[in-house]
Formats: sequence, structure tokens, C-alpha cells
Amino acid sequence: MGSAGSGRSVPRLVIAAPSSGSGKTTVATGLMAALSARGFAVSPHKVGPDYIDPGYHALATGRVGRNLDAYLCGAELVAPLFTHGARGCDIAVVEGVMGLFDGAAGEGELASTAQVAKLLRAPVVLVVDASAQARSVAALVHGFVGWDPEVRVGGVILNKVASDRHEELLREALDSVGVPVMGVLRRAAQVETPSRHLGLVPVAERSAVAVEAVSAMAAQVDGGCDLSALVSLARSAGALHGAGWDAGEALVSSPPPPLPFPAPGASPPDPLVGPRGPRPRTPDGLGGTPDGHPVVAVAGGAAFTFSYAEHAELLAAAGARVVTFDPLRDEELPEGTSGVVIGGGFPEVYASELSANEALRKRIAELAARGAPVAAECAGLLYLCRELDGMPMCGVLDASARMSERLTLGYRDAVAVGDSVLAPAGTRMRGHEFHRTVVEPGAGSSPAWGLRTPERRVEGFVEGGVHASYLHTHWASAPGVARRFVERCRTS
Repeated sequence: MGSAGSGRSVPRLVIAAPSSGSGKTTVATGLMAALSARGFAVSPHKVGPDYIDPGYHALATGRVGRNLDAYLCGAELVAPLFTHGARGCDIAVVEGVMGLFDGAAGEGELASTAQVAKLLRAPVVLVVDASAQARSVAALVHGFVGWDPEVRVGGVILNKVASDRHEELLREALDSVGVPVMGVLRRAAQVETPSRHLGLVPVAERSAVAVEAVSAMAAQVDGGCDLSALVSLARSAGALHGAGWDAGEALVSSPPPPLPFPAPGASPPDPLVGPRGPRPRTPDGLGGTPDGHPVVAVAGGAAFTFSYAEHAELLAAAGARVVTFDPLRDEELPEGTSGVVIGGGFPEVYASELSANEALRKRIAELAARGAPVAAECAGLLYLCRELDGMPMCGVLDASARMSERLTLGYRDAVAVGDSVLAPAGTRMRGHEFHRTVVEPGAGSSPAWGLRTPERRVEGFVEGGVHASYLHTHWASAPGVARRFVERCRTS
């Protein structure tokens, strides 16, 4: 175990693969857990927009799993966000996305694991599913090693190896490639993690079963991989230059947003006083804390597991007190709530339980009716609808939601159609859609976003203080979103 680093100099590895389904999550999560068990402070990261894998990473390391997405945040933020997350750690493990060179469709290497590895100056370990090949593995690895000379493939881990003889054949073939085999993993059913319509079942829903799965991954990696060689490879990563991302500094350096538009029927804020003065407590107990910090309630629990850690950090840096609530269990919003953020998750799985919590649904509807800011993404959008699969939801939006056979998936370029609690009209952001549900209608009279797709469609809802959309966005790319939201909490 080495001394904790500043983030820029932390040893690091990128765990990649030729294709999805090769075993990246098993190897990355198992390696994180195995190193943690040996006393390393491990910083966990995931390439791309995925929310579920970072939950397993957090369980393996005891630290927040963080995403590195060059499409959502821009390539220039990848290294600063990594440095921010890795500060104080001994080693960092970065799980890739899809195949090593796969990225945003039609955008070259953008948002690929290869691009992130280059931006982090990190060596790559290639996880190869060897279950249906022998000597051909050499041609496969040789191709990945030579495709982009700037990507340094420093080792191979062979996954789903059938027998000792199979392993011998694979090693003989790879001797000619010049890339060391750093691990050989046999087939092991106990490390399989349950999946459903959007991928792996989140950690928050599996509790003890998830702990057992991570422990099994750790045991498999510890027993089948050369941890010393992997740590040595991680220590060969090049130094990163520049400071790590900081939520407070990001807010200061971002362009100041226009003053939040007033709630329906309210007077605009006094320009001589500004929007930052402390708000008086309202008779019903909502409206912030006595010290003037507005309370922003963020949905959590098993139904709402999708959230980027930087969102809460930006809200706090903007002056909010961030409090988590569970729509499955809590019948009241946190005391003093003046704004609500409801991110992604699986409300369709918990529709009956969410519907049964009528008290909380009413509280959220009342808050929205007063013009308080409510930001909802994907699962949050479904929860705010009139109904989901026929079961009553919050009724904030005059729309119904239902499950669908069709998967909607992909990056999106978006433009804010009108002013909202998140952004003024014309604001451009990048986002990601990932759902098997349909909301009808798909957009309100004031849509949230215009998507720069071939059909130029609009989607989402802006009504009073509500901004609800299928689009997942990463606020680190536009810190003014958090500041604008908190300002609206102060003034609504």
C-alpha cells in the first residue's frame, strides 16, 4: 500500500474489454474489493453515463462511485473530475464502457474507454472472454494493442476459462503478442449479478445479495489475478496536470445565471436586495433553515438510485442544505424543504408502493402547486405524472406513463426551449436517455428540451417551478444549473 495521493499522481488502471459482456464489471468490482481488503484506499470510477455499476463500486470500496463521461461533461473535465474523486486514495480503478474503442455513435472516439484512458494517461487491462476461443485470442489481443498507439494495453485478464488445458493454450498463444497475462478467471456462477429490463439490478435493491456478489467477485479476482503486477502497472500511469474539479470553484468560474424568473403570481425579487437574503420560515414549516440555507430534498432509496455525486456537491456549494428522502418510506418531505430533486431509478418496479404512499405524493403536489422548484429526470418524470401503469402518482403533470417494449437509449444534444428553474431559454446541454417507458403526451405546452435529432423533437415539461424530462444531464458540465435552482429555492 502506498501513500495517499493528491489525485493527479494516484496510480490508476482502466479495465476495458473488446466488447460488452466480457466481464469488465466482475473484474473491475472484484479488483476494487480485493485491493480494499488489502488495505488500499481505492477510488472507483466508471466510464460513461451508467448509474448502476458505480453502486457496486461503492459497495466494493466504501467510497462514492463516480462517472467519467467525455460526452456529457466534455473531454476537458475528465481529468479534473477524476482528480477530484481520487484525492486521498492509494489507487484508482476505472471500469470502461462497451468495447474499448466504442463511444458516442458517429463521434469517433468521443466518450470511449480509449479516449478516457488517454485523457487519464492510464494503462489499460483488457478483459477477454476466452470461453469460445484458443489460439485466436492472440489475434484479437494483437489487434487491440496495435489499433491506437496512444492507448497502452499493459496487461490481459482471461475470463471464463474452462480448464487448465484451456488456460495453457491461451497463454501459449499470447506469448507472441508481448502483453503479459495478469489474471485467469474460471467460470463462476456465484459472481453473476441479476439483470432486468435496463441492465443490472442496483445495489440498493439487493442488499445482502449484492454484498455476497461483491465478495464473490473479490475472491475470484484475488485468487485468479496477480494483484502485485496490477498494482505495479497502475503505478506506471503518467502524472496528470492541472487542479482537480471543485464544486465551489466551478460555480465561481461559471457564468452567472439570470435572476430566477418569479413563481406564478409572485413579484420579481427586489434588484437592490438580490435573491440571496434569508427566507422567513413559512407557517407550514417549509421554506429553508433559520440561517437562510434552503433545504433541497433529493429523492433516494431503492426506487431512485440514479444520481451523480457532483449534483449534490454543486447544490451544497451553491448554498443549499441537501437532505435525502425515500419516496417508498417517508410520508413527509424533510423539514424546511423549499426544492425537490428527483433523479433516475426504477419507479416502474415499485409503482404500487410509490402509489400507496399517498401522503408524500400529496406533499410533493402541494409543493409544486406553490411554484417551488422541482427538478425531475426520467424516473422523477414518471413519478410526477398522473399515473404510472395505471397506478396513481403525484399528479403534478397531466400525463400518464407506462412500460414499453421499446428501449430508448443514447446521447442527446439538447436546447432549453424556454426559461426554467434549471436554465434560461437557449441553454445548450448534452444528456443521455435510457428507459423502456413512454409518457403521453411526451411534452407539455412548454417543453423542457428541444433535441437536436433528425426529427428535431421536443420533450419534457416546464410548468411553474417544475422541470421534468427523460434527459439525464451531468451538472458538472453546467454548474450554473445548480446555482439557478438554489436561487429559485430562495425566492419562490
